[in-house]
Amino acid sequence: MSKANILEIFLSVQGEGKYLGCRQIFVRFADCNLNCAYCDTNFARADFCKVETAAGSMIFRDEKNPLDAAQVVEIINNLGGDVPTQAVSFTGGEPLLHWQFIKEISSAIKNFGMKVFLETNGTLYKEFEKISDAIDIVSMDIKLPSVVGKNLFDLHEKFLRVAQGKDLYVKIVITGETTLEEFLSAVDLIAAVDEEILLILQPVTPIGRICVASAEKILSLQAAALRNLKNVRVIPQTHKFINLL
Repeated sequence: MSKANILEIFLSVQGEGKYLGCRQIFVRFADCNLNCAYCDTNFARADFCKVETAAGSMIFRDEKNPLDAAQVVEIINNLGGDVPTQAVSFTGGEPLLHWQFIKEISSAIKNFGMKVFLETNGTLYKEFEKISDAIDIVSMDIKLPSVVGKNLFDLHEKFLRVAQGKDLYVKIVITGETTLEEFLSAVDLIAAVDEEILLILQPVTPIGRICVASAEKILSLQAAALRNLKNVRVIPQTHKFINLL
């Protein structure tokens, strides 16, 4: 049976992207293969996983890491209760570093009537290939060079081609440092795969020294993207407005 180092499991609403406002259970894995400038998550491994005791309670109990698949399935079932829950969102960190674990529990999640939702940085396309059949929804980030200090576009394109045909959308976080050149390169990358792919522009949530983009810049980038893509939306991180996890 698979085991994984998990930081927290809780029930909230999806605060980003296409499924904004949907009731979801979040399973946040430790570990990441990137180090983004705007990251708001400490993804280092922890001795204990924090499990919310009831939806929205902000009260947690500790479960010793690593957790096995059966433990996580039971936690998900208990958190969901008898209230319809749209999906279980695997997030991180980078959840595809734990692809075997996700694959092992995906069938149980679907038996509970929930979808399997993957939030990923869109670089580990080989790992995604191994569990593609188990995933219902893919929220894929494109990491701009100004954010990660290197160009990951080749990996992103390969990931998009593997994920094509899924319920897929792409998210780009927009900061004051985002350049038009790198942004247009990302848009061209998406359009080369499929101009129908939904693109979410997410204005950065202020953290540290990260500069917020102006309204003029955000709308200008949306206009530029709409010249090559059919559906481009501007959606911030809304869960933080109402103090939800």
